[in-house]
Amino acid sequence: MASKDSIVALSSGRLPAGIAVIRISGPETRFVVETIAGPIKDRFTNLRTIRAADGSTIDHGLVLFFPGPGSFTGEDVAEFQVHGSRAVAAKMLETITGFEGVRHAEPGEFTRRAFLNGRLDLVETEALADLVNAETEAQRRFALSNAEGAQSELYSSWRRRLIHARAMIEAEIDFADEEDVPGSVSEAVWSDVTAMIGEIERHVEGFKAAEIIRDGFEVVILGAPNAGKSSLFNALARREAAIVTDEPGTTRDLLEVVMDLNGLKVRLVDTAGLRDAAGKVEAIGIERARAKADVADLVLLLEDMANPAPVGEVPAGAPLLRIGTKSDIADVGAGAYDLVISSRDGSGLGRLLDEIGSRAAAAVGEAGDVLPSRMRHVELLREAMDFLRAALSGHSQELRAEELRLATERLGRIVGAVDVEDLLDVIFSQFCIGK
Repeated sequence: MASKDSIVALSSGRLPAGIAVIRISGPETRFVVETIAGPIKDRFTNLRTIRAADGSTIDHGLVLFFPGPGSFTGEDVAEFQVHGSRAVAAKMLETITGFEGVRHAEPGEFTRRAFLNGRLDLVETEALADLVNAETEAQRRFALSNAEGAQSELYSSWRRRLIHARAMIEAEIDFADEEDVPGSVSEAVWSDVTAMIGEIERHVEGFKAAEIIRDGFEVVILGAPNAGKSSLFNALARREAAIVTDEPGTTRDLLEVVMDLNGLKVRLVDTAGLRDAAGKVEAIGIERARAKADVADLVLLLEDMANPAPVGEVPAGAPLLRIGTKSDIADVGAGAYDLVISSRDGSGLGRLLDEIGSRAAAAVGEAGDVLPSRMRHVELLREAMDFLRAALSGHSQELRAEELRLATERLGRIVGAVDVEDLLDVIFSQFCIGK
């Protein structure tokens, strides 16, 4: 797709910085570059003096030019690497947008052009957004694998198999009397469709692991007031993230910190103390605490070993670790607990972190597996399975072929092989300006 205008943006991080990268893409790119920096060699790093419209020097920097279609966007693309001051970057953008047909880029517009020009499919585009936003090693590996096409290839391979199956069924319908059409291909086709349903089902089951990689393994701390929840929360966060007092009901809302354990994102949530005699506001906090625990990946149920207090019904929806607290002052046997800790002197915290880390790793499983990375993918995969099951149970070959077509269309929508215009604004709005 040929763009009528060219776009430019700061593609590097927040200024000031050591280097600022200004990226431009579109039909005016070469003219802009050679006007302000002089002749350059394609795909080489060129050291140039960069000049404003009045001939004055803006900066001395590196210029790279990538002719289309062999560039990121599929268009002519150039990058200016200049000193990373706000003044230099502002003057560069002012000078470049002064050319006719050049404007500031919108969020995600470079990547959108790459998609529209066939340089990326939709799954690779979403993976690129994940890679830009990756915070942990597991997120980086997961996003990079998908950005390099592992996920797209899986969906495309299923789609190719369905296209072949449709071709065989439709050939049998249309040319049943012809000698060069195999007699009854149905058995092989429907056997492969059955196998594909199983493959898709197993793939969809991996979405929970993908959610944990992307959004984090959620650990909720529960316990009675003064059981040491906020003290543990602060100790694991390594900062005073929660207020700690002897007064019951100090924590009334959910507090969250994010940790990186062995390359996995872990979200630790502090909650209100569980008790019956609570005021109206505190009761709301307790209700939120129980609701959060019901959907957590792991619950840490804390109990003050020196002064245990009842907490009522324990949520049964998540794995539970019973933690005895204040081991530095409590002379109580630890047999009733999975772990005993002291947030004051740090004893037991290492073992607790190891346990959380191992459970998070077990929940993710083999990070090298190809997993669905978006709920959008899961919903379309489930729709595809419904059509495939309908095709298996159908009686008319014509109707069964139509069910295969609908399943193929759903797989195509995942990678953007069929019309997905309604999704594009949502997807590309997640990107930063220079991407």
